[in-house]
Amino acid sequence: MATIKYYRREGLLPEGRALNPTAVEYGEEHIQRLRLIRSLVQLGGLSVARTREVLEAVDRLLDAFETLGVVHHALPVPSADRTGKGGRGGGDGDSSPDSATDGTMSDEGAAERVETLIDSMGWQISDESPHRPALAGSLAALARLGADCTTDDLIPYARLATATADLDFMRLEGIDDRIALAERAVFLTVLFEPVVRLLRRLAQEDANHRRHHRHASGGSEPLTE
Repeated sequence: MATIKYYRREGLLPEGRALNPTAVEYGEEHIQRLRLIRSLVQLGGLSVARTREVLEAVDRLLDAFETLGVVHHALPVPSADRTGKGGRGGGDGDSSPDSATDGTMSDEGAAERVETLIDSMGWQISDESPHRPALAGSLAALARLGADCTTDDLIPYARLATATADLDFMRLEGIDDRIALAERAVFLTVLFEPVVRLLRRLAQEDANHRRHHRHASGGSEPLTE
């Protein structure tokens, strides 16, 4: 109850119906909105102020496309950069577009590689997408570790990502309510993401066993369709 009062004071949750001076009744719309707030704050890691912005956007008469865009761009962006430099290439500002002064890929080179990937995939990505610079920062961070990824390296993974995104949106079909749609978007982006990563780990473990068995038996792995 204290959390509900806090969300009300912060303007995230509308007032309930007062039954008497000490009792307030909350309806299904409050419960639904409270689930979304908790998903954004506790699971998505958003600040109260950022959550308020998302809720204000969702409350506007947005269509499903706009609602998903608001939620998607508000959630924390993953990054492979662990240096605290935000994906910067480590140069002093005098690096060339292709490489930093230490021989690693610069910010400009990484951003250029991301744009090449997007063009190669035919993806339609907004200029405001936070995922463009985040991917560039991740590529620059990997290059600093000696794990440079070319566009050709990334394309097969991008194709798998497209197939996964199509599966995600199949789970959003038929949801007309904006709050329910935003809640499901948070679920797919935040809660379900660890499941996808673990499925990949399990598949890697299986692939390792299959290849080990093939090598030990001296045979070849049967082709599957």
